[in-house]
Amino acid sequence: MAPKKAKGDDVLKPPPLIGRFGTSLKIGIVGLPNVGKSTFFNVLTKSQAAAENFPFCTIDPNESRVPIPDERYDFLCQFHKPASKIPAFLNVVDIAGLVKGAHVGQGLGNAFLSHISACDGIFHLTRAFEDEDIIHVEGTVDPVRDMEIIHEELRLKDVEMIAPIIDKLEKTAVRGGDKKLKPEYDVMCKIKSWVVDEKKHVRYYHDWNDKEIEVLNKYLFLTSKPMIYLVNLPEKDYIRRKNKWLVKIKEWVDSHDPGALVIPFSGNLESRLQDMSEEERQKCCKEHKTQSALGKIIKAGYAALQLEYFFTAGPDEVRAWTIRKGTKAPQAAGKIHTDFERGFIMAEVMKFQDFKEEGSESAVKAAGKYRQQGRNYTVEDGDIIFFKFNAPNAPKKK
Repeated sequence: MAPKKAKGDDVLKPPPLIGRFGTSLKIGIVGLPNVGKSTFFNVLTKSQAAAENFPFCTIDPNESRVPIPDERYDFLCQFHKPASKIPAFLNVVDIAGLVKGAHVGQGLGNAFLSHISACDGIFHLTRAFEDEDIIHVEGTVDPVRDMEIIHEELRLKDVEMIAPIIDKLEKTAVRGGDKKLKPEYDVMCKIKSWVVDEKKHVRYYHDWNDKEIEVLNKYLFLTSKPMIYLVNLPEKDYIRRKNKWLVKIKEWVDSHDPGALVIPFSGNLESRLQDMSEEERQKCCKEHKTQSALGKIIKAGYAALQLEYFFTAGPDEVRAWTIRKGTKAPQAAGKIHTDFERGFIMAEVMKFQDFKEEGSESAVKAAGKYRQQGRNYTVEDGDIIFFKFNAPNAPKKK
């Protein structure tokens, strides 16, 4: 995709914002049975969903809020020593294993696919470890085949969704002559040719225009959700950073889902690290010249949902406020309280780096790096903000 150029400047076009609008978005862990989803979820959330060696041991999706690891947040907490500390969170859902034929109800297919549709992004977890004690639902370990199964199941579920939508629109827009619905019908025909005829996922196409995105956001197809590929390796392979499947997986993702992230990790190692004290963990990582991949995975999931956060910080509270990328200052203020948005005057903004380098708010002001921003300011990730606003008038007593 060629980057779009702004006047007098080269600006990369951001990926289209397809999906629900809001900040309480969820990311689901999806994969075949017995690839390590519940182990990963347990480690991620320190909760203990029954990680049994049984294809459908996770039926009700387990949901958890995982704090986003962030050195900036830790620094602000150490600096202010506040009474209250509230980090940003990623909502993660553990979804039971999909099997071939799930779109027609195989396994516990339909229920799982509806759980995926309630999520806004996908951690696609695939297995690249051999273990005789853990059965593989397809009989052998082949992560590329497994990824193809999941991709095809999600696409087929969308194909199933598209047909009745087009039939209904055809009745009203084409045969019924409803001109208002004709543009939506045309967009749905384009989506159908992409998903049904070309057998591709919605998100592979990066040039949906605003009208098309409006229609995509109305129906929220499974294949429009951003996907991050997590490869569950044996502990030994993760430490030595080698596995016979990694190159094949990367090649497959690059050709089928260009630009998507592939993150290797070891569920086994993460589980062991979690059972250790902080000191033991550091010693183990140093000894094996390795580190946990969890922080990277959590941050990647948060970014895939097009989320970021700004800080409010002081001795009472240090808090990270989640917003969508591209949010303007008044709407960011509204996250704290609707009155802040209604009566917005200005945002007083410090960049975290400036605060860290200068050492205090007054030093940032003295260095001329404390900015007063108006309502057109787009909040950036990690901004430290103090909002000024007019309190709304109290209703007059009769």
